[in-house]
Amino acid sequence: MHNGDADDKVLKAIEAAMVDIRRRQTRRALARSEPEADPALFDVVDAVEDGEARGAPVTVTDIAAALDVAQPRASKLVAAAVEAGLIRREADQKDGRRALLALTVAGRELCERVHEVRRRRFAAATRNWSKIDRAAFAQLLTRFVDGLTETEPERH
Repeated sequence: MHNGDADDKVLKAIEAAMVDIRRRQTRRALARSEPEADPALFDVVDAVEDGEARGAPVTVTDIAAALDVAQPRASKLVAAAVEAGLIRREADQKDGRRALLALTVAGRELCERVHEVRRRRFAAATRNWSKIDRAAFAQLLTRFVDGLTETEPERH
């Protein structure tokens, strides 16, 4: 077997695994971990949490980009998350024309419950792995995601 054939086989295996992950995400298998949470609203909460973790202000435009939806759809999702008490709008002190989004206590509690359930599932999926294998997987998966991010085509 040529090295190119081996590389192609490995890339096909990565592709198959990623397609399976995408299908599971499409079915919202991980989001279903919190039964009372609407998966679409949790996506908004998750995106706000991510922005806060990075120390970045989060706007409806950021939510639209994070969820890959049009601005009107993002606005509706944000309004529903606000109405559900998961996030709140705050005035931007630098630009009074825009509102920043922040998690509420209920939003933070929801995130913690979902993180806990996800991590339990990940622990169960890797329960027979060594600590070294888990650490290597975490490092390689992070590198892989970073590499995908760096090679994303520009959208116009």
